[in-house]
Amino acid sequence: MRSTGTVSTRTRGPGTTIPFWAFVGPFLIGLVIFAYVPIVWSAALSVFNAQNTVTPDEFVGLRNYADMLTDGPFVHSLVTFSLFALFAVPLTFVLALALAVMVNQVRFARTFFRSVFFLPTACSYVVASLVWKLSIFNGVRFGLANTVLGWFGGDTVAWLSNPNPPWYWVVLVSARLWLQVGFYMILFIAGLQRIPTSLYEAAYVDGANPGWQVFRHITLPQLRPTSIAVLLLSLIAAYQAFDEFYNLLGNSRGYPDFARPPLVYLYYVALGPNQDYGHGSAGALILALLIAMVTLLQGRLLGFGRRD
Repeated sequence: MRSTGTVSTRTRGPGTTIPFWAFVGPFLIGLVIFAYVPIVWSAALSVFNAQNTVTPDEFVGLRNYADMLTDGPFVHSLVTFSLFALFAVPLTFVLALALAVMVNQVRFARTFFRSVFFLPTACSYVVASLVWKLSIFNGVRFGLANTVLGWFGGDTVAWLSNPNPPWYWVVLVSARLWLQVGFYMILFIAGLQRIPTSLYEAAYVDGANPGWQVFRHITLPQLRPTSIAVLLLSLIAAYQAFDEFYNLLGNSRGYPDFARPPLVYLYYVALGPNQDYGHGSAGALILALLIAMVTLLQGRLLGFGRRD
C-alpha cells in the first residue's frame, strides 16, 4: 500500500525552484559583485606594482607584503590596535553583560531602560566623536570631564593634545564603549530570555544561593553561544576602528605624530592620496588574515561550534 502522507522530492518539477531563485538570485549576484570580486581583485593587486593604476603589469610577488610588515607606522599601529583590542573587548563584554543582567531583572519600565541603553548605538560615530571632542573632553576648564575633575580637586587635563600621559586613550575607549555596549547588551538580553526558568527553580530547590553562585553555574554557561558571538564581533570591530580615531585625533594637518594612526587610516592614505593600490591591498589582506587567525583561535579556545 502506497503511503500518501509524504511527497517524494523526485516528483517536484523544475518550476518549484523558480520562486526560490527569484528571491535568492539577486542577493547572490550582488554578493559576488560587491564582495567576492573586490576581494579577489584586491588579492591580485597586492602582488603587483599598482601605483596609480588598477591594471598593473609589473609582478612583484610578496614584496608589497614585506614592505608593509617592515614599515614602521604599519607595525606600530598593528601593535597599538592589538593592545586597544586587549582592553576594549573585555570592557565591552563586561559592561554589556552587566547591563543586560540588570535590565533583564527590572520588572518596571524594562522597555524604557532597554531603549535608553540601546539608543547610543543609533548615533553616528562622527556626531559622537564631535560631542566627545568639543564638549566632554575638550581640554579646557569648563569641559564636562574637567569640570567633574575640578569637583574632586583635580587639575585641568588636555585630553587629546597631551601625549604624556596618553589621556587620549581614555577618550577613545569611552567613546567606543558608549557607542557599542548597547548593541551587545541587546544580544545578551536575548540570550538571557532563552534560558529556561526551570533551571533556576531547580537550583533554588537544591539550595543554591541567588546571586554569584547561580550566575556562575547557570547563567554564564547558558550564555556561552552569545558570549562567543559578542567576543568575536567586538574583536573584529576593534581592529576595524577608524571613525572615532580619525574624528577625535585628526585635524586639518592630518593625523598627529604622537598617536598611532588606525590601520584603516593607513589604507585610506595608501589607497587615497598616494593611490598605491598594491601596498594598500597588501595591508588590508594582512589585517583580514590577522583578524581571521585571532577569531579562529578565540573560537577554538571558547569552543565555537561545539555541541553541548
